[in-house]
Amino acid sequence: MGETRLARHMFLWCLSAVYMFAFASVYVQIPGLYGNEGLLPARWMLRVSGKSVWEQLTDSPTLLWFGPRLGLDTQQCMELLSLSGALLSLAATAIPTLRDCRVYLVLWMLYLSLYQVGQVFLYFQWDNLLLEVGFLAILVAPMNMPWGWRLHAHDNMTFWLVRWLLFRLMFASGVVKLTSRCPTWWGLTAVTYHYETQCIPTPLAWFAHQLPVWFQKLSVVGTYVIEIGGPFLFFSPIRRHRLTAFYMQVLLQVLIILSGNYNFFNLLTIVLCFSLLDDEHVNFWLCRRTPREERTSLQTLLSRFCLLVELAVYALLAYWTFLYFDLKVDWDKKSVSSKTAFTHFEFNRFLKLVTVPSIWIGVLSLTWEIVTAKFKSACLKGVFWRLWSTVHWAVFAVATASMFAISLVPYTFIEYEANSNIWPGVRKAYEQSDRYQLVNSYGLFRRMTGVGGRPEVVIEGSMDGSTWIEIEFMYKPGNVSRAPPVVTPHQPRLDWQMWFAALGPQTQSPWFSSLVHRLLQGKRDVIKLIQTDESQYPFSQQPPVYVRAHRYKYWFTAPKEDGSFPQRWWRRVYVEEFYPAVHLGNAFLEHMLAQHGLKDKPPVRQASETWLPRTLKFVGDHVRDVPAPLLLWTLFSSAATVCLVNTLCSRTRPPQHSHCRPAQPTSEQMAKKEKEERKVEKKNKNMNIKEEEDEEEDAEGEDEKDKTKEMVEEKGKDDDATNEEDVDVSEENEEDDNDEDEEQTSEEKDHVRKRK
Repeated sequence: MGETRLARHMFLWCLSAVYMFAFASVYVQIPGLYGNEGLLPARWMLRVSGKSVWEQLTDSPTLLWFGPRLGLDTQQCMELLSLSGALLSLAATAIPTLRDCRVYLVLWMLYLSLYQVGQVFLYFQWDNLLLEVGFLAILVAPMNMPWGWRLHAHDNMTFWLVRWLLFRLMFASGVVKLTSRCPTWWGLTAVTYHYETQCIPTPLAWFAHQLPVWFQKLSVVGTYVIEIGGPFLFFSPIRRHRLTAFYMQVLLQVLIILSGNYNFFNLLTIVLCFSLLDDEHVNFWLCRRTPREERTSLQTLLSRFCLLVELAVYALLAYWTFLYFDLKVDWDKKSVSSKTAFTHFEFNRFLKLVTVPSIWIGVLSLTWEIVTAKFKSACLKGVFWRLWSTVHWAVFAVATASMFAISLVPYTFIEYEANSNIWPGVRKAYEQSDRYQLVNSYGLFRRMTGVGGRPEVVIEGSMDGSTWIEIEFMYKPGNVSRAPPVVTPHQPRLDWQMWFAALGPQTQSPWFSSLVHRLLQGKRDVIKLIQTDESQYPFSQQPPVYVRAHRYKYWFTAPKEDGSFPQRWWRRVYVEEFYPAVHLGNAFLEHMLAQHGLKDKPPVRQASETWLPRTLKFVGDHVRDVPAPLLLWTLFSSAATVCLVNTLCSRTRPPQHSHCRPAQPTSEQMAKKEKEERKVEKKNKNMNIKEEEDEEEDAEGEDEKDKTKEMVEEKGKDDDATNEEDVDVSEENEEDDNDEDEEQTSEEKDHVRKRK
C-alpha cells in the first residue's frame, strides 16, 4: 500500500467531528436521562464505599469518581465531562495541531467515563464502536505538541488496525443476518419491511418503501455482496480492489443515511473506510497532479497481469452472485428475479471454511505492514534517527500485534469452532481489557422486526381519567399526518428505547415505569426529552393526574391510484394495552418501581455554589433550548468554516522557517531525491567535459599567441642592443647609422610578413 498521510489526516479530522456529535448529543440529554430527577440517575451507579479512588477506578473506570473533589454531584460531573469532550473535539476539528495522540486519549477517557454509567441508554453498538475507534486513534494520531515533529515509519502499520476493524464490522454484520435464520433475510424480503420498521425513518424512506418488490430483493442481494464478499478486497495487494471496496462500502452507508436516522454510526463507518485509501487517490479528489514515473517493461508486464487478476476477481464475484442467488433477468417484465439458492447447512460450512483463512489473511497483511515499516525506519539517514525510529517501530509493532490478537476473540464469535481454538492467553487478555471496550463484537440488523406491522407505544395522559390526550414525541412516529424527521447525527436515546420497548412487554423495559412516574411528577428535564419546545407538550402547565400507554401497529401509506401522494404518511391499528392507567401512589406503579430498584433514593448531597456549578447551569439553560440537530450542525459548520479559512490563508501566506527538525523523508521520497541528484550529477559531469574541451581549444590558441609574442620580443631586444651601440658612435658616422637602421627595419618587416 502506498503512502497514507492524507488519508490519515482525513480519518482524524472526521473522527474529531464524530466525537463532537457524540458528546454534544449526550450533553443535551443528561438531565433527563441521568440527572438527579431523570429516568435512570447516574448517581445510583456510583455507590459510596470505603474503597480508595484507585480501587474504585479499577472496579468502574470512570472519571466521575473525582466529581466530589471538584464540588460537583454526579449529574454536574457528567455535564462537565460531556461539555469538555464536545469543546475539545470541536477544537481538534478546527485546529490541525490539536489532532494529537494525547488529545484523542483524553477524548477516549471522557467518553468511556460516560459509557460506564450510561446504562441501557448508552449501550448501543455504535457507542462501543466509537470507543474502539477512539482507542485506535491514539495509536494512529501523531504527537504534534510541542515540537510539531515525529517519525512516520510506523504510520501504515497502526493505520492497518482501522482497516481490520472495518473488516470485522462489515463481515460480521453480513454473516449474522444469515446465521440468525431470520426468514426475511433468507427470503430476501427484509428490505420490504425495513424502511417502515426502522427506529426513526426519514422522509425518503417512504419513497424507498414504494419501490417494486423485485428491486427490494435485489437490494438485499447487493447488501450481502457488499458486507460478506466486499470486505475480503480490503487486503488485496491490488490497489484498485481496495478502491472498489471503498466505494462499495460508502455507497451502502450513504443509502442508509438517506433512508434512516442512525445518528453518527454510518458517518463513523465511512470514517473507517478512509483506511482503504492512499495519498494518490486523495490527490485525485483534490485535482492535484501526481508525477508519473517511467515504467520498465517488467513493470508494464506486471501491471497487465494485475489487471487480468483484478478482472478475474470481479468476474468470479459476479458469477457467485448469480449462482447462489439465482439471478434471472426478465426482459418482458423489466425485472430481475432472485432467491437464496443455498441452505443454512451450506452457509455454515462456508463460514467454517473462510473464518480461519480470513484470520491468516489478516496475519499476512499485518506482517507485510510491519516488515515495510521496519524497512522504512532502516532507510533513515543518521545513526541516532535510525535507532530512534527502530525503537518507535518496536513499540508500535508490539501494540499493533497485541490489538490484532485480542480482536480475534470477539471476531470469532461468528463461528464457534474457530472461537474455541483461540489461544487461552489471548482469551485471558481479552477478558481483562473488556471493561475498557478496546475490542468488541458486532452484528447489526440480526433479525428484521415488525413483519406484521411496526409496533409503536403511544403514551396518553388525562386529568380526570376519562378524557385522554396523546403525548407526542419529537422524533418517533406518533401523529400519522406528521412527516418523518431528519435528525442525523443526533440520537434521541429515549425515542430509540421506546422503539425497543414496543417489541415486547413492558416488563422487559424497566425504565418505562420510571418514565411514567416522572411524567406524573411533571419533571421538566424529562419533558425536555419528549419536546424541546414545552409549549408543544400538552401538560406543560400542570402534570397529568393519570398516565397510560397503548400499543399500535403502524404502516407506511401507499400512493393513490392516480399516482398522487396521500395526505398522511402513516396508517395505524390499535393492538393492546401496554401499560395500565396509573397515578401517583398507585399500587401497581409503586410495585414496579420497587421491583426494579427505581424508587427515589435519599436526597442527593447539596452541591456547592462555586463558579463551576454555576457556569455549568448557565450553559445548560441556554444550550438545551436549541433543537439538538440544529445545535450539532451549527457546531460542525463553525469548525468547518475555521478549517476552510485556515486553508485559504495558508495558501496565500509566505512560507515561514521552522526551528523544529523537519519530518524524516519516506523511502519513496528518498529514492526520488537520489534519482534527481543522479540526474544533476550527470548533467554537471557533461557540462564539465564540455568546459574542459573549450579550455583545451583556448589553450592551443594562447600557445600560438605566446610563440608569436616571444619572437617579437626577442627581435625587439636585438634592436635595443643595436641602438645602444649607435649612441656611442660619433656624429660623423650618424648618417651611415641611420641608413643601416632603415635597412634593418625593412629586413625585420619582411621577416614578420613571412611568418604571418
